[in-house]
Amino acid sequence: MPLAQKENQKYTYEDYLTWPDDQRWEIIAGVAYNMTREPMIKHQAISNNLGVFLFNELCLINRDYRVFFAATDVIFDENNIVQPDVFVVCDRSIITKENIKGAPDIIIDITSPSNDLMYRQEKKQLYETYCVKEYMVFYPEERFVERFVCENNRYGAPDVFNWDEMVRIKTLDLGINLWEVFEKERVA
Repeated sequence: MPLAQKENQKYTYEDYLTWPDDQRWEIIAGVAYNMTREPMIKHQAISNNLGVFLFNELCLINRDYRVFFAATDVIFDENNIVQPDVFVVCDRSIITKENIKGAPDIIIDITSPSNDLMYRQEKKQLYETYCVKEYMVFYPEERFVERFVCENNRYGAPDVFNWDEMVRIKTLDLGINLWEVFEKERVA
């Protein structure tokens, strides 16, 4: 993903709806971030691997779970609209015909060198404010994952997992072999 471009004006969902469809934007606390550039192949591979795994493990077993990908809009409120790379919704009542209205249960974002600070600061703070149960950040170049779990409406320090470990999504009690997501050969 490209470097998010901040604008100096407070934007709303109403503004967002007027922007060109061929551009990808997110709004956090009224600040617009341009996310238009297409993700790199490594980013897309991780996103696809996660999505397929989650769909197979969740949606085929329990129809209440839904897995979504960018560019699906998640609307927290009028000034906070994002398009997470991969996310899971367990409460189908927040799913509308056009978007998701409310906090998904799990959000997974995949960084690029130009946007990892945004994920560590703005997005983490937004997801904590709306108590997204688990927030995971994948770092493709460094091949590790940070996992934040919301307890008492706060994220504590992240749990960090290397590419050759398994990460457990606590909310779903589901383990993910990271070497498979990162497409690395694990040596026993």
